[in-house]
Amino acid sequence: MEEMDQEYVERCRNGEPDDFRFLVERYQKPLFAYLAGRLRDRALAEEAAQESFVRAFFALRRLDKPGAFHAWLLGIGRRVVHEFQRRAVRQVTVDCSWEPVDQKTERDWENDHLEEAIAALPESCQQVILLRFYEQLSCQEVADRLNLPLGTVTKTLSRAYAQLRHHLQSSTDPNPVGQPEVKP
Repeated sequence: MEEMDQEYVERCRNGEPDDFRFLVERYQKPLFAYLAGRLRDRALAEEAAQESFVRAFFALRRLDKPGAFHAWLLGIGRRVVHEFQRRAVRQVTVDCSWEPVDQKTERDWENDHLEEAIAALPESCQQVILLRFYEQLSCQEVADRLNLPLGTVTKTLSRAYAQLRHHLQSSTDPNPVGQPEVKP
């Protein structure tokens, strides 16, 4: 995968900018999942993903390691999230209008909870989860991509699963384990 990324980056740098679309196609889902988890707003995450890809395209010449495109792109995405969050704080206004909440499907709610749970993970766990499930890489491919031992990747996945399970259960269970039940 790193070789393919490096090839596409080099081709873009050498006057074939249309090849950037292959990088967009490969990384749009994991980038979107990462951004949606951080921003907790799908529309804003789409905007942030577009902004991240645009910035990446125009900064390709400054990428030192073309094979590390994915990690570099996530770094750009992280900076875009911070900018969006700062802008939102500056633009806080009181909205007195009322509109009905759009009808979300159960699957939309599940995706939102999963993205929140992924965003709550430590950065190292997020990278492993995004590569393993959004890019559908094997554990060995994830280890190769992140330059980690295979055992570290599998242990990180195990920890991430436990944390995701705990987060998802606590967000859907009205009476989490260890909490006394309150009776009226």
